[in-house]
Parts: sequence; C-alpha cells; structure tokens
Amino acid sequence: MSESVGRALAELPDRSQIVIIGGGVIGASVAYHLAKLGWTDVVLLERDQLTSGTTWHAAGLIVSGGMTTDTLAWMAKYSRDLFEVLEDETGLSTGFRPVGYLQTASRDQRLDKLRREADFLRLMGIERQEISPHEVSAMWPQLDASKVLAGFYTANEGRADPTNVAMSLAKGARNAGVRIVEGVSVTGVTTKDGRVTSVETDFGDIEAEYVVNCAGMWARQVGEMAGVSVPLQAIEHAYLITEPFEGVSSDMPILEDPDRFAYYREETGGLMIGLFEPVSAPWSLDGIPDDFSFGEIPSDWERLGPFLEVAMEAMPQLEHVGLRKLFTGPESFTPDNGFLIGEAPEVSNFFVAAGMNSLGILTGGGVGSVVASWIVDGVPPVDVTDIDIARLSPFQTSRPYLAERSVELLGRLHSTGSWPHSTPATARNVRRSPIHERLKQAGANFFESSGWENTAWFAPDGFETRFELSYGRQDWWEYHAAEHHAVRSGVALLDLSAMSKFLVQGSDAEKVLNRLSGNNIVVPVGQCVYTQWMNEQGGIEADLTVTRVGDDRFLLVIAESFHRRIETMLKRNIAVEDRVYVTDVTSGYALLSIQGPDSRTLLSEVTTASLDNDVFPYFTAQDIDLHYARGMAFRMSFVGELGWELYIPSEFALGVYDRIVEVGHELGLVHAGMETLESTRTEAGRRDYGLDMENTDTPLEAGVGFALDFDKPGGFIGRD
Repeated sequence: MSESVGRALAELPDRSQIVIIGGGVIGASVAYHLAKLGWTDVVLLERDQLTSGTTWHAAGLIVSGGMTTDTLAWMAKYSRDLFEVLEDETGLSTGFRPVGYLQTASRDQRLDKLRREADFLRLMGIERQEISPHEVSAMWPQLDASKVLAGFYTANEGRADPTNVAMSLAKGARNAGVRIVEGVSVTGVTTKDGRVTSVETDFGDIEAEYVVNCAGMWARQVGEMAGVSVPLQAIEHAYLITEPFEGVSSDMPILEDPDRFAYYREETGGLMIGLFEPVSAPWSLDGIPDDFSFGEIPSDWERLGPFLEVAMEAMPQLEHVGLRKLFTGPESFTPDNGFLIGEAPEVSNFFVAAGMNSLGILTGGGVGSVVASWIVDGVPPVDVTDIDIARLSPFQTSRPYLAERSVELLGRLHSTGSWPHSTPATARNVRRSPIHERLKQAGANFFESSGWENTAWFAPDGFETRFELSYGRQDWWEYHAAEHHAVRSGVALLDLSAMSKFLVQGSDAEKVLNRLSGNNIVVPVGQCVYTQWMNEQGGIEADLTVTRVGDDRFLLVIAESFHRRIETMLKRNIAVEDRVYVTDVTSGYALLSIQGPDSRTLLSEVTTASLDNDVFPYFTAQDIDLHYARGMAFRMSFVGELGWELYIPSEFALGVYDRIVEVGHELGLVHAGMETLESTRTEAGRRDYGLDMENTDTPLEAGVGFALDFDKPGGFIGRD
C-alpha cells in the first residue's frame, strides 16, 4: 500500500454531515464558511491535489468590473475584504495586493455604461471614480490613450495568488476541524426518496446528510452521478505572457478594456494579456478526463490571433517585445453566464456551487459564504434569482446545445452580454410557440429566455434592425411605442405561450396549495387568485396565479424562468399520503393575451360566450368556445387594462390565432411583444418577480401584502 493510499484510508470517515466534492477555491471557501458557522462535521474530497483543475491557472484578478447586480457586487466586495485579512487568521497569505483596478472607455456608449456601473457600485460601497485620459496615461504609460474618453478607477482592488487564496481558505477550514482529503475520487452519489444519502469513492462510501458539488468543470459529470442536471461547459480561456520590458512595474493597476475584449496586468516584469474573445471554443464536450489536473490545452493561434492583435494594438510598445507564452486552460461557463448555486431541484440536500464563468477567484469568498448560509439556514441570504441552479433546464446539458452556445460566452461575459436588450445569438429556436411562424411573418423580433423564442417587438415589412450596444433608444423604439399605445387606447395581441403552466389535481390539491400560497385559494370554481409562495423565513420564492378550474383541479401559471422552482416546491410539499397529481401542461396550451379597451369587442367576434361584466367578472375564468376550438379564458391583465388570457390547446392555436387576426383587422389590432408588456406593466405599477422583488423580500416589503390572507385556517409557509 502506497503512503498516499494509506493516508486517504486513514483520513476518510464512514460518515460526515456534509461532503464537499472538489478542492478548488469554491470548495475550500464553502468548507471555510461552514466551519465559521459552527458546522465542522465536514469532509472535503479532492481527487488529486487542492487547486488542480482551474484554480491554479486563474489570473487572480480581485476586481468589481461587470458586477452589475447587488449579489455579485456584494460577493466581489466581501471576497476582496476577506482575502485582505485572511492571513491574520490562518497565517497563510492570499497574495492579495491592492494595486488598483482601471477600466477604460473609448466609445460614448461604453462611457455611458461605465458611468452607470460606477454609480451603482458606489451605492454598493465600492469606491469607483472617473478619471481623465491624462490620469489613465499616468497610470499606464504603455497604453495609447489617444482614443480613451475616460477611465474608471478603484484604488483598493487588485490581484491575489489563486493558489494561495484556496490554500489559505483550506487552512482556515482545517484549523476549525474540517477534514480535507486529497487523492480520493468520487465515483457515485446515492439517493433515497429524493434525498442524498451517501457518496461513493474509490476508497469506500461516506454517509452524508448534505453533498456540495464544487467540482468545477467536472460538476456536470458529478451531477449526473446523482441524477442532477448541471448545465455548464469547459471553454478554452487564454492569456498571453510577454517577455519583461522597461517601464512595467508590479504596482501597476489591473487594466481592462472591454471593447478590446482584454485585460492587462504585470507578470514577472512583462505583461499578461488575457482574452475574453467574442468567438470562443468549447473543450472536451463529452466530459473532462479524470486524470486532467495541472494541464493546459494546445493554443489555437489561428482563432486567437486576430483578437490578440486587437488587444496588443492598444500598446504600440508591444510590437518590439518578445512573447514568452500563450497559455490556454479550461474554465467552466454556463449557458447564460450566471453562476450555478443552490440546492438541486432533483435531489434534496444536494447543493451545487459551480459554473463560475471565470469569476471564481474574485467572488469565491462570497460564493462560499452564501452557499454555507443557505445550507445552515435553509434559505439563501441574498438575492439568487439570477444564479440559482433551478433557473436552468435539463435540456441545457445537451452536448450540441452547449457546443453551439459556448462560442459566444466569453465575449458576452466581458463585453456584450450585459447591455439592455442583448440576447444570445447561438443555440436558438430550441422551444417555440405553436404560432411562432405566424408571429415571424407579422414582423416579430425574438429574444431567448429559458430556451423559448419570445417576441420582443414587431416591425413592418422591410425593416431591418441594427442593434447597438447602448442604453439609448434603439432604432425600433417607434414600433414599440405604437404597441404600447395600442394597449392603452385600442387592442393588442401578445403571445405568452412560454409561461409555465401546471395542472394540480386530486382530493388533497386544495390543502397542499393553500398551505403553499400566501393568499387563500379556497375559492369557487372559476376564481383566479394572485399569490406568492414563500420560504420559511417569509422570503418570496414564487409569484404566480392559481386558478380553480374544477372541484379538485387548479391551474398554476408562472414565468418560465421559475418553472423548476415551482415544480420543486410542489414536489417537496406533497406528502406521500397526499392525493395530489401534478402535470406540466406548458406545452399543451398556447397562451394568447388580448389586452386593451377594445379587447371585449374583438373577443366577442371569436366566441359566442357572453363577456359582459356581470357574467364574466374580473379575475375569473371560464371554458368557452374560441372559433372552432374550446379553451379557457381568464379575464385578467398584467398591463392594467381590460383584457383576457386565452389558454388554447396547442393543436388549435393556429386556427384561433388566424381568426383573432382576421376580426382584429378592422379594430386596428396590433401585435405586441415583451418590451410592451414590460413598459405597460411598469406604468400600471405591477410587480415583476426577479426585477422588483426577489427571495429576500417579504410580500409586505415588496408591496404585495394585499395578496396575503393572515387569517385563513392553517396559515401558510412563511407566515410567522
């Protein structure tokens, strides 16, 4: 028996409250923060050595660029602050040096964007100041600043040693009692009744109450062991290192130029030039090799060359400087560039902390803190609507899907993805409404959400939009304005078929749904109820409508991004003895919304049912005839006007749509997209979950307390 095998056998427990899989910066941070919260019955398993995989070759930037949400900005700031003082606790330096961080703007649109971001970051406690091109040149004399409009500087950010960050966190965890075992491969994860029970390794099994998948680019494969979908893909990520040259100092600030898709920092007297090129490449689509550790990928000079040339043009001096190495290593990215954090929808107590999209070091402290608190308290301490693993769908682990989407992920992360109205260009037309082609013929411009092709806005024949990376008005604004005014003064048709729809049936359906819902859903057949579902601490987990469509039948409707969250909450709140049956009917119904003052006039030409107020009051539902079909009509409006939402069996949708358009012609019917839904609902004061309220808000704080019934028998989850 080798010494390493003997050590692994001696250190490996038969049981642990928590097993963490993966010994990079994220796994070490989760272990450290669990110990800080008093949970020390924890074992961290690393198949090779700590930091192998991605952590060891990271650039170590500790900066706040691109942190455009409260949660990301908090994670970046918390991590910076932690790495600055961690040595005092562990005795091991993280290598953090506050050399400063500088972003430059060379276009008016970029200047506007960076000014907005600076305002936001100052609100979050991160001091970012705008400086002149002259000041930029003083900080980076190598930079050709002739086209720079302004710089944005943060003095106390900088760089750290990625390996030392992970090792210092791991040492802090060890000092508190966490066991860290290297050289142990996880070979399986066992579950029972939908809950994780143990981890299988090449040295034996470990019983566990919780498992945390921090396996980085292996996280997808580890997830598959437990039946959990983890949509991420390793992508080639490159940086160039030059020979040393005069004028480069180790105290120079980190420099970033988003429009050149590049960052620059000092490296052993020369420069490191890192790329986030707009045309990237996936690596090892069929899975990461088990024996890949401190390796690198052959660099693709043909693909990278043009982007390197653009990055190097910013510094004319580089034309005369030798190149030491072009390094390419794999980093894991997700389909929407958001982290994958939280409890897996498929398996209780199986948590994921992976898919860091090249931001693992600079947010690693914050990620570990959030995940640890989530495990200990049962709810996340921050807004996770953009990073909760439950927002993504199993289809997004498809190899062809990941291969195609991967091509644009680096560029979208660094430069193009966070602009208003920006939407991915790849892996499109995955999920489409039954009337998609008709909408396309009507001039629809589409954006992607959860794989769905949703209409953004409509334009007349012959109009070709020219999308700009800008906060200003786009060239289609006048058409959006016409849609908005049609909703307010005429009639508009919106396709909402992507909305998630669940049919909940059974003799115990009312009991289960009323316990989940803040509002009282014990209502007559045909009554619609607007409600929120909360966690145990009262934070909003879902914002939805529940409509009683039969004595023991309810239809739940929610935005597509929260499909799996609703599905999981239902699954975990239906007891074994409950007679409740849940059916996902999203694809079974098209959802056409007719909104505006003339909506009753139009719909009366499509149905023989009476639409009068006394027969069809607000927030009620009826089965009615719709041309040649029958469907469900809900009288409700998210835009603050008279309107109906029509649930039409998918195979009948085209015929009903054609009839609506035919009779709507004389009424001036206008097609409208989600841009109009957003502008009209905002104008009407309607809340949108994920934008105006999130999981740390209670309904009372979010201004939707009117949808709570504190006096209903049995109460509701989160009431107290």
